[in-house]
Amino acid sequence: MADAGDVRRLALALPHVVEIDSDGFDFRVGNKGFVWSYPERQPGRPRVIRSDIAVLYVGDEAEKQALLLGEPELFFTTAGYDGLPLVMLRLAHVSVERLAELVTDAWHMRAPAELARDLDSSDHP
Repeated sequence: MADAGDVRRLALALPHVVEIDSDGFDFRVGNKGFVWSYPERQPGRPRVIRSDIAVLYVGDEAEKQALLLGEPELFFTTAGYDGLPLVMLRLAHVSVERLAELVTDAWHMRAPAELARDLDSSDHP
């Protein structure tokens, strides 16, 4: 199954990706985040960066709900992400092939149009 190293390899293989300095992983395209480590927050405790869980941009609420309902063993959310087009992905439960699809889709939804054209002309995961 997948891990943080797979996220890093897949994200950096996409065009115009920048990795932000983080305790886990945090990737941007066109200054917009598309996949990063889950910053777990529990009341009364310091935030913990969970590199075993990826936060993925999914585009809209309909896609978010489809993933949450269709594959609850892979995806979840928290109240802090209500109303946001983001899901959390349990990396230990996802194949590298599926992770590649999810990371590429997130990149494509966040990349500005002029950068997104480069995906078709490059080798990608």
